[in-house]
Amino acid sequence: MDTPRFAVDRMLGRLAVWLRLLGFDTIYERQWSGSTLVRHAGLDGRVVLTRDRRLLRRRDDVAKVLVQSDQFRQQLRQVLLTLHVVHIPGLGSRCSRCNEPLARAERAAVRTRVPPYVFATHVHYVECLRCRRIYWPATHLAHMRSELQTIGIQIDPSRTG
Repeated sequence: MDTPRFAVDRMLGRLAVWLRLLGFDTIYERQWSGSTLVRHAGLDGRVVLTRDRRLLRRRDDVAKVLVQSDQFRQQLRQVLLTLHVVHIPGLGSRCSRCNEPLARAERAAVRTRVPPYVFATHVHYVECLRCRRIYWPATHLAHMRSELQTIGIQIDPSRTG
């Protein structure tokens, strides 16, 4: 199976952020209605992730997964197992805020855009070209790997953005 792309309903915001952090192309707009979400999913060939049983009963050609748990760890585990996902696209390769792929940023170009301590202690940076947010490798990547291991998901260190 190809790497799935997701459309996540308004009840699953934290799941959407985690899917993006893992590198999955994930649309999430808190203000979208269920029908708007399904329409966008259909246009883009995305799997709808929802907690809304009514949305599942809609007759359309869009793949949907009913997310059972209220806890994001179980939600993430369920989605990856249900869709038989064995390949994580790339930890830290997408913007957690707007879903865009991240691009390498020159260290000199971010000097005034990151805290002085971060600039003094880090060499590598990536940037979202849409929202201009800057990311750098820090302890949060290790924390994310640890979180994933607790739910039985292993990340290849070479797949880190």
